[in-house]
Amino acid sequence: MSTIDLYTEDRLVYQFYPVQANYVNFKIKAPHDAHIALTSTPYESKPMYEVFFGGWKNTKSVIRKDQTQPDVVEVPTPNLLNPNEYKSFWIKWEYGTLSAGVQGDFRPLMSWQDSAMFPIQYFGVCTGWGASGHWIIENSPPSFIPGYPQQPPPNPNMPYPAPIPGQAPGFNPPPFQPPNPMYPQIPPAGVPPYQPHHHHHHPTTAPRWVPSNNGSFPPNAVVAGADVSGELIYVIRAQHEGALIPGKLVPSHRAAYVAWGGRENPKDSYEVLCDCTPSWVHVTGSQIPPNAFEGGRSENGERLFIGRSQHEGSTTPGKVQPSHGVCYIPFGGQEVAKQQYEILTI
Repeated sequence: MSTIDLYTEDRLVYQFYPVQANYVNFKIKAPHDAHIALTSTPYESKPMYEVFFGGWKNTKSVIRKDQTQPDVVEVPTPNLLNPNEYKSFWIKWEYGTLSAGVQGDFRPLMSWQDSAMFPIQYFGVCTGWGASGHWIIENSPPSFIPGYPQQPPPNPNMPYPAPIPGQAPGFNPPPFQPPNPMYPQIPPAGVPPYQPHHHHHHPTTAPRWVPSNNGSFPPNAVVAGADVSGELIYVIRAQHEGALIPGKLVPSHRAAYVAWGGRENPKDSYEVLCDCTPSWVHVTGSQIPPNAFEGGRSENGERLFIGRSQHEGSTTPGKVQPSHGVCYIPFGGQEVAKQQYEILTI
């Protein structure tokens, strides 16, 4: 893996490099004000995103578009940077959502959905406002976070699609407060539209179930739909009452949910489906395709599959139980049965 090792002076002048994937991983040793620009050109030009880590004398971090204030995201991050120690960060963009965070933590410090996301071809780095910095930047497509190989989507610069029914255009959700109030987060928003027909995709690698908890998820997690707020929902499975049940993860809730016993049951610990590009096939009742992907087992040992369905403005994943002829989705505290649904195939 090649890297860029450089020193930036206190000049606020970006040094640009071509991007190799839909993310940038880097380490920075600076007292404050580590600035990253994302552009379509190897120089400052509009449109442009800027991500400032440890700005304002190492008190807060922001995302800015087109060098215009107010910033689209601002979060307090006191003492985020250190002049004597490298700190590691990531920036990622896909499906109209720009996110940034700390290496080793899947949950972003900052995340913003832009309905007019442009093709990002270059990134630039600089320091300023009294700070210089030493950088180590990954310059080839690496593992995004150790232990989780990153699988970039086929088109990482794909514009954010039209909102699903019931979702207001330009939705920008308010921040929620995780247990550590030092780093409030804005949940990601945006999702590819619900498509009630067969897309001919093929898995890029063997699917994996990755243990996670408390709202976290690997960056290559499988997106299943969107909540009524527009926040991305991911495919999970979790143990419940002797069953291993497919369900949904809503990161801003810091919990996953499975449908069982007529209820939507929250789960702190779960497994996230990763490393595959599934096809969603429209089915009715117990018409299970031969290549449907098994997602779990009922308490009686029956095979369960992964389904999804539209409900009250959301696209929500859940469990398909063939003997019942329905897909059960967890929603609004209830177990909701859907006879018309889509099933995940590999």
